[in-house]
Amino acid sequence: MKTRLAPTALLALAPLCSFAAPITAEKQSLNLSAIGMFFVFVLATLAITWWAARRTRSTADFYTAGGGISGFQNGLAIAGDYMSAATLLGLTSLVFTKGYDGFVYIIGFFVGWPVITFLMAERLRNLGRYTFADIVSYRLDQVRVRSFAALGSLTVVCCYLIVQMVGAGQLIKLLFGLDYQMAVVVVGVLMLVYVIFGGMIATTWVQITKAVLLLAGGTTLVLMAMSEFGFSLENLAGRAVEAHAIGNGIMGPGSMLADPINAVSLSLGLVFGIAGLPHILMRFFTVPNAKEARRSVLFATGFIGFFFLVVCVLGYTAIVIVGTDPQYFVDGKLGGALVGGGNMVAMHLAQAVGGNLFLGFLSAVAFATILAVVAGLALAGASAISHDLYATVLKKGQASEKDEMRVSRIATVCLGLVAIGLGLLFEQMNIAFLVGLTFGVAASANFPVLIMAMYWRGLTTRGALCGGFTGLVSALVLVILSPAVWVGVLGHAKAIVPYDHPALFSMPLAFLVIVVVSNLDRSARAERERAAFDDQFVRAQTGLGAAAASSH
Repeated sequence: MKTRLAPTALLALAPLCSFAAPITAEKQSLNLSAIGMFFVFVLATLAITWWAARRTRSTADFYTAGGGISGFQNGLAIAGDYMSAATLLGLTSLVFTKGYDGFVYIIGFFVGWPVITFLMAERLRNLGRYTFADIVSYRLDQVRVRSFAALGSLTVVCCYLIVQMVGAGQLIKLLFGLDYQMAVVVVGVLMLVYVIFGGMIATTWVQITKAVLLLAGGTTLVLMAMSEFGFSLENLAGRAVEAHAIGNGIMGPGSMLADPINAVSLSLGLVFGIAGLPHILMRFFTVPNAKEARRSVLFATGFIGFFFLVVCVLGYTAIVIVGTDPQYFVDGKLGGALVGGGNMVAMHLAQAVGGNLFLGFLSAVAFATILAVVAGLALAGASAISHDLYATVLKKGQASEKDEMRVSRIATVCLGLVAIGLGLLFEQMNIAFLVGLTFGVAASANFPVLIMAMYWRGLTTRGALCGGFTGLVSALVLVILSPAVWVGVLGHAKAIVPYDHPALFSMPLAFLVIVVVSNLDRSARAERERAAFDDQFVRAQTGLGAAAASSH
């Protein structure tokens, strides 16, 4: 079945963002149900923001909801950060197109969670306060290490914001009938309202609301779709094989992971990139203690794992229900281009089994996922600017809470304007390389420095900076020289680097530089930093001295 593979495959590379490449399909007719539900959701989230604003009184409230979010609530919020429009739309379309290969991608997105569960969750909560830079700089040079950490965070945040804004504009253009420019501005304005007035409290509850809606919508959709097959997976598999152009091929591995180097590099980026994303790491500072941090990951893993299984089943049901119905194909040609583009499989399935009303609901939920993730990204970026750069680097820790909050809100406005501007600028450009760059930066720059700061006594400031910048620059260079950018974006005939994903090369290089430079550093400062590891270890294990939850 020949659908539009490129956007779908690119979507599968970015479970935390909405669209890896802009969709070029034409705007659809107005969906009044979707617009009505969209306004209901916006009003509900604005009410949450108003409620949260009355409880946001300090920097701790603004950055981390005062550390007063329970493990269950935070697990839902983390799941909300991770379950995006790409998860529902992109991965469903990938399974619809490639069958088993899509399921392999889903597995790849999921296996990063044990790294966070067993290696990071407890230490993140015990050592950090507002941002992951708190942990990296715990025993290292505050000014230089925080400057690097803020740079890494802002690079990831800006890449994701561009992708989110383009995805939001294209999704609304397709489903709500609004102009792209208006859609981008609407997303930017709502993001500013959520973050400026409600901070992390509002962002968390918007994420929880969105996660519940997405879980409920996906579950309802899969139940309605499976009713067509008597709730029999065997019946579904048999009919899907009959309906798909490649027949039994959808039940086994295909060509998407044929190159082992690309496959391993992609896997490394997905597994370790998630552990270096600032807006995910911030979630562990919103709970009162390390026990709740572990419970957060437990609940998040359950919610995400369940939803990924739902997505896989949806892809196979769509092969039969959508793939055999001419009304969902351009000019009614089965096997041709899907109406609205290759990423609209889940939406067509919703209309087929639930009518326009359910399509409207799912459309509003898909848009809600973008709003929620954008708000989380903006808050992570604002925290890096106000807490790491302004309060610690510029003011040397002497900034008042009032000044820090003011800078946070100014930074949020600036990030919002930048996001809107870049969203408008990149409307017609394929920005797939930003997805690889984002995961490459997170896995190659943030993760190596963070994990070594937690676990290796020998880490020094020089080692962290040299290794972190090596990972950042090498990931950037490898992505630019890859086929996705060198050929697809810059138009050259042949890529200098034949692989699309940099993590296999840039991440080990970052670790190597960290170890070599740290071991060669024999300065007095380096000796003090190594000696301070014992104090850090006690704090990491016991939580003694960690920030307590605020009372609301």
